[in-house]
Parts: sequence; C-alpha cells; structure tokens
Amino acid sequence: MLKIIPLGGLGEIGLNMMAFEYGDTIVVIDAGLMFPEDYMLGVDYVIPDMGYILRNKSRLRAVILTHAHEDHVGALPYLLREVNLPVYATAFTLGMVGHRLEEHNLLPAASLNLVRAGEKLSIGPFSFEFIRVHHSVVDGVGMAIDTPLGLIVHTGDFKISDSTISGLETDVDAFKRLGERGVVALLSDSTNVEREGRTPSDARVRKSLESIIVNSAGRVIVALFASNVSRIQQIINIIKNGNRKIMFNGRSIELSVRIAKQLNLLQIPEGMEIELDEVDQYPDEQIIILTTGSQGEPMSALARMSTGTHRQVKIKPGDTVVLSSKFIPGNEKAIAKIINNLFRKGANVIYEKISEIHVSGHAFREELKMMLELTRPAYFIPIHGEYRHLYHHSQLAAESGIPEDRVILAENGDVIVFEEQGARISDRIPTSRVLVDGKGIGDVGRSVLKERRLLSEEGMVAVTMAIDEDTGFVVYGPEIVSKGFVFETETGHIIEDAKCVILEIVEEAVGLPHPAEVIRRRLPGTLREYFNFTMRRRPVIFPFILEV
Repeated sequence: MLKIIPLGGLGEIGLNMMAFEYGDTIVVIDAGLMFPEDYMLGVDYVIPDMGYILRNKSRLRAVILTHAHEDHVGALPYLLREVNLPVYATAFTLGMVGHRLEEHNLLPAASLNLVRAGEKLSIGPFSFEFIRVHHSVVDGVGMAIDTPLGLIVHTGDFKISDSTISGLETDVDAFKRLGERGVVALLSDSTNVEREGRTPSDARVRKSLESIIVNSAGRVIVALFASNVSRIQQIINIIKNGNRKIMFNGRSIELSVRIAKQLNLLQIPEGMEIELDEVDQYPDEQIIILTTGSQGEPMSALARMSTGTHRQVKIKPGDTVVLSSKFIPGNEKAIAKIINNLFRKGANVIYEKISEIHVSGHAFREELKMMLELTRPAYFIPIHGEYRHLYHHSQLAAESGIPEDRVILAENGDVIVFEEQGARISDRIPTSRVLVDGKGIGDVGRSVLKERRLLSEEGMVAVTMAIDEDTGFVVYGPEIVSKGFVFETETGHIIEDAKCVILEIVEEAVGLPHPAEVIRRRLPGTLREYFNFTMRRRPVIFPFILEV
C-alpha cells in the first residue's frame, strides 16, 4: 500500500509539505512555511504540523526539496532540529537552505546532498527522477517517482514558457516520455488555475524594463524577490551594452546573487557590479540598484529608503523605482504605504498595476492542461493552492478527459492510498498550523492570539492593591494603570469611579475565608462589566492582590 499524505499546501498558499509512505519508508517532499495572516499578532512564521511524521520518525528516510522558495523550504530547520535527515536538492536550493540552517546553528550536523535535473535517486522502495521545471526561482525540479504501485509525477511549482536563462526551461520532452511510460497519478501545481491562457513571456517583461531603464534620466531602483535570479539576469542583459553600473542592496538579494554567481547561474560582466559606497562616484543616470522590499516588508531596504532611514541610499527627485513583482494578498496596504512615501520624495514609481513588469512563475490554465495531456495520468491530484484552486484544477482535469471518479480532491491530512484495486482517500490524520513566535514553536495558540487581539483592540487595565491578610482591609491602593484603554488625563473620572467599584468588591469580601482569593476571582468580571457599561469597551483586567 502506497500512501501520499499532504501535511500542508493543500488548502492554502504556502506550508507545502507532503509525505510519501510505503512499508517502513517515509520520504518527505518539501518543508515550507507561510507568513502570518493579519489576525496572528506577533507571530513570525507559520509551519506545518509535523506531528505525524515525527511520531513515525523511525521510518523517515529523507527530505527532498523541489526549489528554494520559503513556502517550500522555510520549515526545514524546524524539522531537522527534531530529526536529522539527509536533504536532497539542486545546487541553488542547497545554497539557500545552507544559509538558513546556518542561522539556526544546524549546518554542521546537516546532511545536504546535491541532485541535478536528469539524475535518479533511490530511497528504499522509491526511485526519484528529477525533471527540470521553469519557475520564478532558478534550479527548480519536478519529480517522477517510481513506486511499487506505479509511476507518480509531482510537478513542483512550474510554468511552461521560455526562460531568461538558457537551459532552464521546463523539460516538456521529459514529461512527455513519462506519459508514454504510463503515469498512475499526476500531482500538479494549482496556484494559477484561475488565470486563462498561458503565462506571458519573460520577453514582454524585458521590453517593459528596457523601456523604463532607457527612458529614465536618473537612478533606477528595482525591487524584486531576492530569489528571482532570472529577472536579475534580465536586467543585467539590458544594461550590459551601456556604461551603467549595478549594485545589490539587501541581505537576501546579496546572498542570492552570491550563490547564483558561484554556480554560474548569473553572468555579470566584469566592472559592471559596484559596492554601496561607490554609488556616489558615478552620475545618477548610470546607476541601477537592485534591492528587496517589493512586498512592503517594514525593515527591508526599500522600506527604509521610502522613509528616509536608509543610511546610504536617499530617494530624490529624478529617481525611478520599479516594483517588479506581484502584490501578494495581504501585503497591499504595506506596499501602498511604501509607494506613497516614494512619490512624496519625488520618485517616479512603477508597479504591476500600471506596467507589465512582472510575470508569474506558476502555470496558467492552458499550461496546466498541457501538463495533463503530456503525462496522461490515470489519477489526478491537484496540489499547491487554496481549496478553490484545487477545485477548479480538478474541474479542468475532468474537462481534459480524466474520469471524475479518478480525480482526487484532497486536503491537508487526507491519507491518499494507492492499492492494486485503485486509489482513494482512506483516512484522515490531524493537521494544523504551528505558530513560530521568536524562539517559541507551537506555544502560541488560539487562546494567546485571542488575548493579543483583545489587548490590541481593547487595551489592558492593571489593578494593584495590598490587603491585611487577617482583616481583609485595604492597606495600599487600589492603584490602576491602563495601557491602550483610555487617555487618563481626559477621562480620569472613569478610573476614579473604577476604584470605587473595586472597593465595593473588597467590602463584600471582608469577613469571608481567603478574602484575597475572593477579590482576585470577582474583580476582573465586575470591572469589565463596569467599563463595558460606561465606555462600551472590555479591556483585559490584570489583578495584582498582595496579602501583607
């Protein structure tokens, strides 16, 4: 019996993680994270619930990574700190992963193993063949997985279109050969299934960027995803026949460029690249700055430029700033804030809504249909996307000729079983999202998020008071301190009246056994009711009752 168990990525964008299980062998494909949603106050990252595979760690054999994006590799450190597994990935992916593991002090003990497109890898009953795919990060792969129950194809994130870097196009012929062999099941990326047609060519982006650069009288500052080496090479190719200089600013883009150059994936003509302290030595019209911050990240280089807090790069009239990426849902307000600040400083800002300066790394409907036609699977399982994406992709598969009873619309935790008789969802394991806050992993749950939301919306009130442990009379206080609740100089009478409410509780507790405990128990609810009656607010109440 072959089991495929998605632990993340089927029902959301991000958190991609999937277990392939046969007998005493479990192989994990990808270990991604997602960034917190608006209600996850204070949370740094979200990672998949790894409980199932950790409970079966004796059967874990390896982790295989499809590409270097955080939604596919970002949770790897949290897995490796629990169980030291060999990791298999292409060169660029290993370079990016190695840096992340170094940050977590896990690199010395890590077993990082290089694989290349076209190569095969055997792990227990599985044989993996890596297939080159074109995506918005270089060195991505899909996989043909030979199992005792037949051939499974996992596309990874892909699109079928020309690549800026020669030789990195999706290997259509390889997928066609797999289809001719006979594919039991295709697992295919669903992210852009709602987009009709085909992914626009990178050549259209080049034309737009070239026009912007050529017609700009001052500096050109391009913000983009740090891992988008193809876009970086595209810009280098545009300016290589002129006298322009290029500078990279931002830790993540500097890392990405360094790794890509080491692997010969990025070609920068000698003398073109300059350092940050050399920028002022050249006329503005010769300067191209590639930086991070296209998603409005508050501490990114572009964000600091927009607020004037970047120590070396100051935005000035004549600058052209290009945000060469899509607006990821949830980031729109942060991006708009940066754009507005840049306009205030006199820059000309160009972004996706007003110019064709970005193309997606995910296949549109016609390319998804082409993948189905190339592989001709007996079963189809849509992966990577919110439920609506999975649903639409399942409908597309049915329209493409796959019988509806052979389209498996699965979600996180569903156990997809392949047997001699066929495939089905046989069971379900508990899955959830694990929140990472600082060094805490999983210690922030619904109750903590609720408290944070209440604190952010209603504020807090702390009551400090000392009572005589024998008589129950007040010997100090009550002292009330509020944060985020009321402006005390304007509504001081509210606080004074609250003290009277507290003293009434104290009077009722005098003479009762354990008066301090009675006060602690009654005070939060009574005080909250008072504030709700007078202010229509329900702050979080913290009683500090001392017995002396």
